[in-house]
Amino acid sequence: MKRLSKANLGKGHALLLGLALLGGNIALALGPWLVRLTDTGPVSAAFWRLFLALPFLIVFAKVAGQKLTGMPKRTMVLVAIGALAFASDLASWHIGIGMTRLGNATLFGNAGSIILLFWGFVVARMLPRGLEWLAIVFALSGAGILLGRSLEISTETFVGDLFCVIAGLLYAVYLLTLQGERSRFGAWSLLVWVSVFACPALLGLAVFLGEPIWPSDWTPVVALFITSQLIGQGLLVYSLGHFPPLIIGLALLTQPAIAAVIGYLVFGEVLTPLDMVGMVLLGSALVAARATQKKAVEGKSPSPA
Repeated sequence: MKRLSKANLGKGHALLLGLALLGGNIALALGPWLVRLTDTGPVSAAFWRLFLALPFLIVFAKVAGQKLTGMPKRTMVLVAIGALAFASDLASWHIGIGMTRLGNATLFGNAGSIILLFWGFVVARMLPRGLEWLAIVFALSGAGILLGRSLEISTETFVGDLFCVIAGLLYAVYLLTLQGERSRFGAWSLLVWVSVFACPALLGLAVFLGEPIWPSDWTPVVALFITSQLIGQGLLVYSLGHFPPLIIGLALLTQPAIAAVIGYLVFGEVLTPLDMVGMVLLGSALVAARATQKKAVEGKSPSPA
């Protein structure tokens, strides 16, 4: 009976982890839709999603037993650099969301995995092998199709795609900057300090761009910080360390799929067969890139989407 109970407990825990991984990606997939619904500017929405979540992140860090003080000067410098990259990532992504299709925005915004794969080749000074070549071919083909289709629709959607690609690049910079510190101090602790540095940067940029800061309707803003920063981040931090990169990559594909459905149902964003081919290729590249990454590179940091 004891063995059976332990086995059942193990299966129950595995199911819970799987649901958490899926639920986190579903929650993050709602982010682009909510960004569009906010009546602030896109960068202002990025500020609010971090600022409103900050008290809760502090609680999460304390519950997890992670230190919020006593970090060495070197760590704080790296956090400040990483926070600037993260703030720029969110700002660029949020701007792009308003200019291109939701499915494109989500795919390109999550392109950090592919960029990290390229970066690994540069650092190691070696050529790709096996599945890595497949990821590169799929990434270039899928991105080329989606960017070409956006350019056919309008220059605005093409520029929006570029903003989202830049966001993916900046997120990779954020991950690389803090990958060593994350294992030392914990994901929640670092996310608190990243938010502390990123919030003023985002607010300053929003003011500089002349965006409306204070929302007249708080519902989308509150929903954005709850789904993206609390539920999405929380469930992924809880579950990511328990799955191989391939499973994480496959679960990640729920995000662009849901975003594309929302784009079609709410905003009338129709996908042609060629669009779908591009999305499948780029999505497959994300999965392949995740599958070839070492856990040490990705750590436990979830996607910003």
